[in-house]
Amino acid sequence: MTAATSLSRNPRVRVTDVELVARAWHVLRRTTFEYQHRDGHWTTEQRETYDRGNGATVLLYDLRGGTVLLTRQFRYPVYVNDHPDGMFLETAAGLLDEDDAETAIRREAQEETGVRIGELQHVFDVYTSPGSVTERLHCYAAPYDPSARGEGGGIAAEGEDIEVVELPFTEALRMIGTGEIADAKTIMLLQWAALHGPFRDAD
Repeated sequence: MTAATSLSRNPRVRVTDVELVARAWHVLRRTTFEYQHRDGHWTTEQRETYDRGNGATVLLYDLRGGTVLLTRQFRYPVYVNDHPDGMFLETAAGLLDEDDAETAIRREAQEETGVRIGELQHVFDVYTSPGSVTERLHCYAAPYDPSARGEGGGIAAEGEDIEVVELPFTEALRMIGTGEIADAKTIMLLQWAALHGPFRDAD
């Protein structure tokens, strides 16, 4: 990620100060910058940004069986913000760490679902919380073979306790409407699969 004080792509933004607020699991910074509004006047603004690195996710699908492979795990941030039990249903995902996006999502998919990805399709990149989180999420789709799945479940030594959930694609779409699937990346990839992806011609 570009150092904030050297940013010059937008002439209407001048970064003047970057303060490190916290550095625990990831990095929280408070940035002061001058911003030129559309009418020409300048103001001084402050924003806090949480830098957790970039990530990748993949929608695993079996077109012949009409299913998708998701994960369910406890997510404390959603639990504390009114999710019924914090057990969140979502596509396999993880941070890139030091890897490129394709390498990272192959690693994460195998760890979480037991699927060794072959063919991999890049779908889009998104910023899921642009008001405060810097993360860019690389989104992919890939077929899986139900008969060739490993155990998955995540890495126990890292505290992961991940349930692998196979669902009919039509059921997964229905669960968006009921709120049973409330994860942004998962919703986007399921909608893509229905509109433009592998299930676009499904009855």
